[in-house]
Amino acid sequence: MLFDDTFLTVKQQAESVFTDKGSKFIAFAFPITNEADIKPLLLQLKAIHPKANHHCWAMRLGPDRTIFKVNDDGEPSGTAGRPILNVLLSKNITNTLVVVVRYFGGRLLGVPGLISAYKTATEQVIAAAGVIEQVSNDVYSVEFDYLQMNDVMRIVKEEGLIIISQTADNTCTITIAVRKSKVNQTIDRLNGLSNIRVKFLYSS
Repeated sequence: MLFDDTFLTVKQQAESVFTDKGSKFIAFAFPITNEADIKPLLLQLKAIHPKANHHCWAMRLGPDRTIFKVNDDGEPSGTAGRPILNVLLSKNITNTLVVVVRYFGGRLLGVPGLISAYKTATEQVIAAAGVIEQVSNDVYSVEFDYLQMNDVMRIVKEEGLIIISQTADNTCTITIAVRKSKVNQTIDRLNGLSNIRVKFLYSS
């Protein structure tokens, strides 16, 4: 396959602190898998830091890295969320949320100063979180008769598939994660078995 089915993301949640002219920038990095993860994390940080002046953030989602959002949370437009996102872009990281909580120190930093501060805070927290490579998978459910268990499991083993869940009865169902670069050959092999039902569920 010609396309790349791996992507970079942060290894773990992390926190770091950067100060500039008395202002304190506390940066948080979170691995996320969908947009629904964002709001609870923001609410949690606002509960921990209720007196902070700004909670600025940017996120990037999807193995193809196409989904992103930025929020300046009251800072001058383009001085907070965009610099945070630019670090994610430059490091080619996805499935990541970075929030920078700012306590104003009484001295204005100016637009270049703000951009630099949010960029530096983001770089520091990503270094603290670490970056790892993950494989992009398509997830399928496979339904088959119990008598075909050995045939199905042989394909699972030979193709190196990940079994997410399985139920075994007269009719068996397994949920499998298939590496994107191996989807066509794997699904062709499964469909080659008789009386088998293969259904695409989602990409991860």
